[in-house]
Amino acid sequence: MIALPIIGVSAADITIRSSQLSPEQKLSRDIGAADARLADADANGRPIYQDPPADIWTSVKDATADPDATPSAADLAEQQETPKPTDPLTALPRGARWISDSQTYARFKTKYGLLAAPVRELEAGDPLARGITHLDRGRYPAADHEVIATTAFLKSAGLKVGSKLVVRDVDRTYKIVGAYDLPDTLGTEQVIARPGAFIAPYTAARKALNGEDDSAYTTYLVGLPSGDYSWQMVQQANTRGIYVKSRAVVLHPPADSEVPLYTKSRNGSAPYRTGDTGKATAVAVAATIVGLSMLEICLLAGPAFAVGARRSRRQLGLVGANGGDRRHIRAIVLSGGLVIGVAAAVVGTLLGLLLTVLLRSPLEDFVGRRFGGLTLRPLELLGIAGLAVLTGLLAAVVPAVTASRQSVLASLTGRRGVRHANRVLPVLGIGAICLGGGIAVFGSLRTDSTLAVGGGSGIAELGIVALTPTLVGMFGRTGKWLPLSPRLALRDAVRNRGRTAPAVAAVLAAVAGTVAVATYSASADRQDRDAYEAQLPRGVVAVAAYSDRGRDLTAVRAAVEKRYPVSGRADVSAMVVGGKNCQAGGGGGDGCGDVQPVKPAANVCPTDRPEGATALTLAERRALAHDWRCAYVAGLTAMPTSSAVLIGGPAVLHALGIRDGDAEQALARGETVLFDKGYLDRGTLKLKITLDTNKAVPDGQEPVGPVKSVPVHLAAEGRDRTYGLLAVMPQQAADGVGIDTMPLGSFYTNARMPNGPERQALDSDLAKIGTDTEVYLERGYTRDNSLVLLALTLFAGLVTIGAAGIATGLAQADAEPDLKTLAAIGAPPRVRRTLSGLQCGVIATMGVVLGSAAGVLPAVGLRHTERREQWKYYHQALDGGWGGTSRLPHVPIVVPWSTLALLIVAVPLGAALLAALVTRSRTQLARRAEP
Repeated sequence: MIALPIIGVSAADITIRSSQLSPEQKLSRDIGAADARLADADANGRPIYQDPPADIWTSVKDATADPDATPSAADLAEQQETPKPTDPLTALPRGARWISDSQTYARFKTKYGLLAAPVRELEAGDPLARGITHLDRGRYPAADHEVIATTAFLKSAGLKVGSKLVVRDVDRTYKIVGAYDLPDTLGTEQVIARPGAFIAPYTAARKALNGEDDSAYTTYLVGLPSGDYSWQMVQQANTRGIYVKSRAVVLHPPADSEVPLYTKSRNGSAPYRTGDTGKATAVAVAATIVGLSMLEICLLAGPAFAVGARRSRRQLGLVGANGGDRRHIRAIVLSGGLVIGVAAAVVGTLLGLLLTVLLRSPLEDFVGRRFGGLTLRPLELLGIAGLAVLTGLLAAVVPAVTASRQSVLASLTGRRGVRHANRVLPVLGIGAICLGGGIAVFGSLRTDSTLAVGGGSGIAELGIVALTPTLVGMFGRTGKWLPLSPRLALRDAVRNRGRTAPAVAAVLAAVAGTVAVATYSASADRQDRDAYEAQLPRGVVAVAAYSDRGRDLTAVRAAVEKRYPVSGRADVSAMVVGGKNCQAGGGGGDGCGDVQPVKPAANVCPTDRPEGATALTLAERRALAHDWRCAYVAGLTAMPTSSAVLIGGPAVLHALGIRDGDAEQALARGETVLFDKGYLDRGTLKLKITLDTNKAVPDGQEPVGPVKSVPVHLAAEGRDRTYGLLAVMPQQAADGVGIDTMPLGSFYTNARMPNGPERQALDSDLAKIGTDTEVYLERGYTRDNSLVLLALTLFAGLVTIGAAGIATGLAQADAEPDLKTLAAIGAPPRVRRTLSGLQCGVIATMGVVLGSAAGVLPAVGLRHTERREQWKYYHQALDGGWGGTSRLPHVPIVVPWSTLALLIVAVPLGAALLAALVTRSRTQLARRAEP
């Protein structure tokens, strides 16, 4: 019993510690065994400032410039300069050794079609690169025609080690001689070749084929004889426009006062440290895991020792009858606790280590990142083991004292005496619930302290634990509606609250932790999902032709319809100004104009007006948070045009998932459907026609042109749900106002989400066509997996099942005389198995129901605290003059009903079935103990 939570805690400790990388391990995955990585900062050779970890850098001029000053002519001329690359090797110290690390993108022919993936030129087997890659099988390339590929690439491409790899646009074939992984991103699809073996011939072939000059990004891994690339050397490299990630600087960073980025920046840049939040989360999770386990031990170990002491009461009575005093009886019971605690500590720690080793590979694959190694913290493991020993002793204290106080006669006869319910405990429980709930509510609504929310929730949960005996009695009143066996199990649980209540409380604590984590995780996931800006409904494909003026649209459409499970199609056009030689999305050369929607002045957000926010009072600026004119509008769209207006019919609405009968009828009548009421101007949409946007105009003036008014129908669907689309205009409406149009593309709906082989086959077809037409598939929001959440959920589930099973074992041990009596009076053998399963199910059901209710409180409190913080930052931005038209803080609270249903149904059912399966049907009759 004590070993069970020790297994979970030690396994969780080893797993979390192994997943946490040391600074040295993080550097090894980035720069290998090198002393530094040098790269061009794209500053045209001008001096830069950087932070010690090389996460942030900026030019000295930008860092020290006055943000409110008007740019000078020299500044504008500098911005128009053609970028000039800087050779990082100019910053090499004397005697340094280096290797290059270059990267570009290429498209490969695969088993299914075509796959685009990054290609890296790196001498991966060089000692300087040791740690960047992990060779899974095969070997590193030894010749220019050999490459290695990640396991993810081979899986997606349908290839293996030894396969031939054909690169599109390159007249040569490579052989895959090895498979490797990037320890930090196991799902990355990547290919590595020897330096000079891939990028140069690939870019040359691409340039000869279509004039494209694909550039590669190159950095250099540097090794020094001294092994120390100091901060002074980093600053010297910065003067040449080169930024450096130095091992010595990252491991031993300089003081903030020695970092010019922090001390000389005009905007007062301060060091941004990301480790504090991660450490706080790790500490909170560790405290939760340890707290759950210790609470489970305390709640179950004491009743277990009490049951053991009752079963040994005759032996203890014989000790007293033969001259033993109370000290001897206490020593016997306490010694048993000590021995069990030591055994549990040893067995639990070893099994926890074994469990981590067995689950390491699945956990790494789940989170997509390799552990830094099997990290054992001896002091932490000894502390966990020490808790087991201490808990074993403490759990035996009360049974030892109780057993020593029993008279010899009561011990020999087995009489328990009359037991009365504790009336103080329920009062303390109600008080703790009220106090803890009040602290949690106050912390979430009036302060920004997560400690108050967590502490208050913990006090409230302890109050529920104190109320558990009373709540168990209330559950017992439902027995009159149950059949015989469940009624016997429930009555046994209620009559023996001394062992039932702690077991229920242990399940309650474990489930409460699981529900709290699941609720917070589901809420955070919903927040991320809501913040994700989809460009189309999930599974919809957009085909858009801009530069080739639609000449390849027919072939591209045929390829999409051939490869994808297409169920619908909607063709669209775009407005053009200047004739057929201009692009459909706007622009295209001399003589080509543009179309821009005009918003009425009354509907413009006050902060977007010429005077900006300076003319508004503080109250007026805060009121903008709820002003519809300043509401955030998602700008991402898979079919962008300068006007955000597409030419099409009702099929466009269907493709975008818009079900609006009135809008469809309006399009059929030739009316334009408008989605944003901010552009509604007396029943029309005004479009400004700008003639020849490439023609120079005087400073301070805009190109002029006519304004066309188009009658519109305002759709019921707002623009925030139309994927950045402002309006859909039928062809006859565009013809009516004299605006030319040109085919732009199509939307396709699919019967299901296209899979990987289908996407690769389409890429292959598009490559054969040789088109620049863009094809976008909306795959929707994807959730990131969390190792900490997985570890806590698995551990809480283990504690839940284990606590229910242990409580059932205690019930069987305590009710052994009753079971023997049932057998003696002729009860069928299956009654014992059924009763055992139902006893376990009853305990699990009560614990799960109470734990589900208790676990929601801390998660809701923490989400309220986060909501307050985000609104505070939003108001600070408004108070500082920052405009509206931004996304309002959105911190949803989501109760994971599916998880609750699974806990309430599956856990009790699984625990009951498991207990029934491991219980023997038959029992041996024994003679009654002599009084």
